This record gives sequence, structure tokens and C-alpha cells, in this order.
Amino acid sequence: MKNYTITVNGNVYDVVVEEGATSGAPAAAPKAAPKAAPKAAPAAKAASAGAGSIKVEAGAAGKVFKIDTTVGQAVKAGDTVITIEAMKMEIPVVAPKDGTVASIDVAVGDAVESGAVLATLN
Repeated sequence: MKNYTITVNGNVYDVVVEEGATSGAPAAAPKAAPKAAPKAAPAAKAASAGAGSIKVEAGAAGKVFKIDTTVGQAVKAGDTVITIEAMKMEIPVVAPKDGTVASIDVAVGDAVESGAVLATLN
């Protein structure tokens, strides 16, 4: 058996893989148990998540490809705030209303789920 540590969407799992199943059927491996992931960076992001009243949310799961705005920048409804990449496509995440960027809660390379708050506006 081999032990692996795998990180999926910021969650760390210890996985045990059993080798050499002889019956042709996959060996039943114990379920991966979540392990406490380091929370230093996400905690800092969560603290700034409430900075603005208008949420800019991801429309699809993917990775943050580019941050198109800065905190304090004025944006109009439909302006690209952040670009995410999913399945080799660049997907713009746009401002739902006119406002000023109050916080950017992700960094380039972060994995995000659909509906995750990426930024806030005032």
C-alpha cells in the first residue's frame, strides 16, 4: 500500500492506495479522510470578503487566470473584474452593477467553485 497526500480545491486528503488487486476488480480502499488544510491564506481572504455589499461571483468552476481590476477602481455593469479559466477557455466574470471594487478575494492560480465570491463592490 502507498500513502499519498492530495489537495483538491484547497482541501487536503490523505489517501491510501492498495496495489495488486488479483481478482480483476478494483480493490476497496479506505475512504479518504479530510485532513486539516493550512488556513492562513484563506482566512485572510475571508476577512476581506465582507468589504463590499455587491458580490462578484464565479459563474463556473475553474482557476483564476487574471485579475482585471484593482481595489478602488470604478467599474460599470458588464465590465470584466476577474477572468477564470475552465477547460482551456477564458471566462470573464463581470460586475453585476456599477460600483467601485471594494475587495478582491482571490489570487491568480486559485481554484474556485461556481458561485464562489471572487470580489466585492460598493
